[in-house]
Amino acid sequence: MKQWLGVLARLIVGGVDLAAGLAKFPDPAGNVRQVRAFQILPESVVPTVGHALPTVEILIGAMLILGLLTRSFAVLAGLFFVAFIIGIASAWARGLEINCGCFGSSGVPANPQRQYAIDIARDIGLLICCVWLVVWPRTRLALDNLLFPHHERLADGEEAVED
Repeated sequence: MKQWLGVLARLIVGGVDLAAGLAKFPDPAGNVRQVRAFQILPESVVPTVGHALPTVEILIGAMLILGLLTRSFAVLAGLFFVAFIIGIASAWARGLEINCGCFGSSGVPANPQRQYAIDIARDIGLLICCVWLVVWPRTRLALDNLLFPHHERLADGEEAVED
């Protein structure tokens, strides 16, 4: 059962990251504006983060969907979600009215305060999925199983990685 829940967690986090990265990819200048709007990072790193973020999200999403190096990419995705939660909470606390830029650089939502709460709740849910995958990275339908088959069969039919 844990392995099938892991598949679901992989597909949810991977799908969201892939969709977010693909939505941002065509508009590098918009990504830089979105990162800048949070007013958190030093201006010297804003362009690098704005340009790199879509590619990193696409990579994380693809790797989780494929189930390749699951634990490592779940850790990376989890760190991103923590950063996103902090960034959105910071913007909310400072009264900024911006679009989080999570799925591209569209305009400011009609009710940014409500949208911040929704964005934070979504990212907390995704972070929980990442934690699941860090604790139980071995899942069904994963390339990890083909490339790293070192596991032992448990009594209940679940598989565990020999660490």
